[in-house]
Amino acid sequence: MKSRERFVRGWEEGFATGPARMLAVAGGGYRGLLGAREWLYGRGVLKSRALPCRVVSIGNLTVGGTGKTPAVEVAVQSLTTLGHRPAVVSRGYGRSTRGVQIVADAASIRLDPEESGDEPFLLARRLPGIPVVVGSNRHDAARVAIERFGVTAIVLDDGFQHRTLKKDLEIVMARARRPWGNGHLLPAGPLREPLAALSRADLVVATGALDLGDAREVVDAVDEHAPRVPVVTATLAPAECWESGRMRSVRITDLAGKRVAAFAGIAAPAAFAETLRGSGVVVEEMSAFADHHWYSSDDLARLDARAAELGVEALITTEKDWVRLRRLRLPGRPLYVLSIRLVVQTGEPAWRQAFRRACP
Repeated sequence: MKSRERFVRGWEEGFATGPARMLAVAGGGYRGLLGAREWLYGRGVLKSRALPCRVVSIGNLTVGGTGKTPAVEVAVQSLTTLGHRPAVVSRGYGRSTRGVQIVADAASIRLDPEESGDEPFLLARRLPGIPVVVGSNRHDAARVAIERFGVTAIVLDDGFQHRTLKKDLEIVMARARRPWGNGHLLPAGPLREPLAALSRADLVVATGALDLGDAREVVDAVDEHAPRVPVVTATLAPAECWESGRMRSVRITDLAGKRVAAFAGIAAPAAFAETLRGSGVVVEEMSAFADHHWYSSDDLARLDARAAELGVEALITTEKDWVRLRRLRLPGRPLYVLSIRLVVQTGEPAWRQAFRRACP
């Protein structure tokens, strides 16, 4: 855990001279591979394949949490409003199955999180009636969605780097604060592509910002590399909350003033703690696990013991984490689960116009 924390901190703030030099060499090789791929696509050697329906991609430029999953949910709702029958297609990171799998059809969820991956299962739960299909080959997964369910639009989860499919709308998510970390490519930094790749975007969403002034680094990068692309700001807000043991719904306002121990295995646990504190919850401690961490009974026992040491009233975690622990025996003290949603703060007309233009 400590080495992971140091690595993540290096991505955000920069590494010491020695490690930075070694990682920069590796990053140079990665940059060369990206450049070769871009050249091949630019010369038509590699080609993107078209689907017989509209394709909307939600992705990002960095490793780490930028609000992609809540944005997929909003994209599906936008397409439904336009009269489309959408489906979600995802790789299904961390799943135990192979090939193309149907996570959910129009009637029910068909796979467990272990079989589908935590995020596809979460999307299936949050979007009842919407088909969710996973597959490492996005084209094949999308074809299954079209042929089995007659969908008229595909939403690609984490699709920005996936160039094999032609897309009608490319949405890039970015954190408003320190959006590019230390500004270096993998593995020296969190960037999956150079900032020049923003030129492929049709819309950029800065999360964690009330207005453009709160997202100055994102705006500056878009102005430099994609000056005609609109920037939308959005925040993550509580959607629903429940006590896991009794599956009893509670209002997040009912937790205001309560002392809790929070934990999360997501890309940006600090953002979760910030959301809680913004709702008036007193977070005494935030325990961070690796992204997509599958919890054990020992993990929960240690968290419960730590909560006892702190003398707090309850534990609290994210909906994504709950998906990965819901079958375990829960601790004696209350375990609250919070789900979040994406709320567009500025640029909502640009969001709507982008969907109307690309997916009429």
